[in-house]
Formats: sequence, structure tokens, C-alpha cells
Amino acid sequence: MSTAAAPAPTVILALDTATPWLTLALRWPGGERVVSREVGRAHAELLPGAVAELFAGAGLPLRADLVVIGTGPGSYTGVRVGASYALGLARVWGAAVRGVSTLEALVTGDGPQAVSMDARKGNVYGAAYDVRAGTVVGVRHAPAKHSLEDFAALTAPLPHHRDPAPDGLALLRAGLAHGADRWELAYL
Repeated sequence: MSTAAAPAPTVILALDTATPWLTLALRWPGGERVVSREVGRAHAELLPGAVAELFAGAGLPLRADLVVIGTGPGSYTGVRVGASYALGLARVWGAAVRGVSTLEALVTGDGPQAVSMDARKGNVYGAAYDVRAGTVVGVRHAPAKHSLEDFAALTAPLPHHRDPAPDGLALLRAGLAHGADRWELAYL
């Protein structure tokens, strides 16, 4: 009996609600679309409409073959809103869901770099990655909570991207490259 490899997904939705930003990306054979806007704590109210607008703007029916979810770290409610929504869509669509650390959506360009998000009281949740073409290809320091000073010392002299807006396409690329089918949520 021969087992054929599963076909590559043709329509991919990436979403992250772990930060104050609502971050979405959509890729299909005809192109890509990205949305990233600061919404504070209004993810639950805005996410369904933003996803519908993303698909409508692409001229696509509301359906994807793969959903990539940013698994945090982030606020308890924010992380759960995104995960619940992704799992609900995937169940209706019969799509797979892959999880990727939200920190991977903070990378840019090429080369080694540190990324971090504010974890309050002088702390950050950070990681250091090797990045090629905007995609994490290696982990130098796994995501963890540190004091800002300790993280800066740990990752020096790498460029440090501190609290940038997440990039939905970076999240999508990470999901395709190494997203986990079995994932856990992380909280600040």
C-alpha cells in the first residue's frame, strides 16, 4: 500500500491575537494580503469581521486549507480568543491548525536577531533567532521570560526588536516552515 504525501495547502490563513495588535495574513496561489492593526483588547469583537474582510478583499470564499495560529506569549484572554477562533474555523473547514510562537511574528529581514515583548515590571518575554528571508530557521535562545537587562546581556550584540507590531506573513511563513500540529498556549 502506497501512502501519498498530503497536498500542499493552497489557501492559508495566519492569525495572532496575543498582543494588542490584531494580526492576520492570507496567502493563496494568486497572492497575499496582510492586516495588522492595534486594537487593544477588542480582539473578540473585531476578529470575525476582519477575517471576513480579508477573504472578501482577496475575492475568495471564506475557507482555508490551513490555519496558522500565534500561540503567545500574550494576555490570557487575547491568546485564547485567537486559539478558539482558529480551532472553530478549522473544524468547520476541515483544515489543519499549526501553532507558532508569537515571537516569530516579530522577526524581520535576515540574520541573527533578538525579539521581545513587554512582560511588565521590567521584564520581557524574548527569544533570539537565526532568520533567513523573514523566516526563523534556527533558535539561539528559546522563548522565555527575563528581566530586560538579563535579556539584553544574553543576546548582545544581536539587533534587538523590542515590542514591534507582529508581521502576519512572518507568522504564516513560520507555520509553513515548522509550525507544530501539537501546540500549547503561552501567557505573559
